[in-house]
Amino acid sequence: MFDAPESADRIALLRALAAESPGDATTLFLLGRELASAGHADDAATAFAAAIAADPDYAAAYRQLGNALEAAERRDEAADAYHRGVAVAERTNDLQAGKEMRAFLKRMERDAE
Repeated sequence: MFDAPESADRIALLRALAAESPGDATTLFLLGRELASAGHADDAATAFAAAIAADPDYAAAYRQLGNALEAAERRDEAADAYHRGVAVAERTNDLQAGKEMRAFLKRMERDAE
């Protein structure tokens, strides 16, 4: 596990890179992952949503967006992200991402009962 100063440095670097290339889905995705790891779920969700805006076929970004929204206790939005991600995963043949998001949806349904 990384310590907080290193994480803050990585977040600062990724924010700078994202500002230089706001349409770079990979940089935005990596920023979201780093923010999520640091416990900043809402900011992570914003970064993942930006990655999806930059590349609507980025199935892994939908999965991570759903995870971040769940962590932020925004369950309806998380379910929507997973549903949209499953459709993208099916269209792009990203079988693993689709399988994971379907499993997350099933878990959310069970938890709601």
